[in-house]
Amino acid sequence: MREIKSNKKNPLKKIFIKICRIFGFEVVDQSNFTIPTSNKYVNESISVPGKNSVVLPLGRVEITRPVRSLDIILRTCMSVNMLTQSKKRMFEKDKEEYTIRTLISIIKSIEHAKSIFKNIKFKIFVIDHNSNKNQIDDMKSILNNSNINFEILNLNFKEFSNQIKKINEENKEVTSNQKSNMSNIHHSLTLSREKSDDLTYFVEDDYIHEKISLAEMLYTYERISSLTKKELIVCPTDYPYLYTQSENTKIFLGENRHWRQIDQTLCTFLTSKNIVEKHWEQLISMCKFEHYPFEKPLHNIYKKELCISPIPSLAVHFTNINSIYGLSPNVNWKKLWDENENQNK
Repeated sequence: MREIKSNKKNPLKKIFIKICRIFGFEVVDQSNFTIPTSNKYVNESISVPGKNSVVLPLGRVEITRPVRSLDIILRTCMSVNMLTQSKKRMFEKDKEEYTIRTLISIIKSIEHAKSIFKNIKFKIFVIDHNSNKNQIDDMKSILNNSNINFEILNLNFKEFSNQIKKINEENKEVTSNQKSNMSNIHHSLTLSREKSDDLTYFVEDDYIHEKISLAEMLYTYERISSLTKKELIVCPTDYPYLYTQSENTKIFLGENRHWRQIDQTLCTFLTSKNIVEKHWEQLISMCKFEHYPFEKPLHNIYKKELCISPIPSLAVHFTNINSIYGLSPNVNWKKLWDENENQNK
């Protein structure tokens, strides 16, 4: 950031700026696109995490709901390419490639968020099922090279799978892949309930994130929760299927994205421990009985709680290009993919 020098030829202006700072006002100098009260340019953030959110030209929102901590729970399974499809993913690589790039993108996003939200504690939990030792070692190596607290856990499959009903809502037998998925979700919810102090980000291993993703999600959580006086659910992905029908919505303004209210997501979302506790029975029902659609319990929760997603997307679900649950519109998929290549291979 370049230093913005005061106008020494105008002492009255200097006095005015000092007075504005004392009273917490922001002043924009339209002649040179600067904010002299903050010594920044107008395209730089002047929000103060945990204290206030400032979006020009709307002004300041006082933060009454600061975030204390963020746990990221990444569910991995590199032995399964696609949960319910035989189709190939975008770029047609092995599942390991998507998982590793997802992890790298999350680490980059955490490191960026840590530079802004200095009072928030971050930790990554990886819950893995059936990945081989070399794949686990690769994840450990990548995490060890970061400055982020982490744990890698093995899914206790039998403990959770024994609680799953064998026949689903469509009167079909639940597949082994789906049982693995449901067990991993159950484990992640239980872990959040036991370990989380505030927010948890539940994320699947094929979502590659923009660098600003977590910072934007945290800025937005503090801002919108302070405005609505309620906890909320934040989905990082602008799914294509959200545009397949015309529905009324609410629009919110974040730090760098517009956000809209939605009533459907997949199983990647950020929320608070309060929400997890409040809707515990509905959440774990998704892990014990295969609904149709699978995420029906989540959608029922969204009828009671505010759920929002960004426009454009902050994280892209790298599945088959023809899937309406996959690649987000108006995003440079190739650039995002290339930026998160494993450089240590």
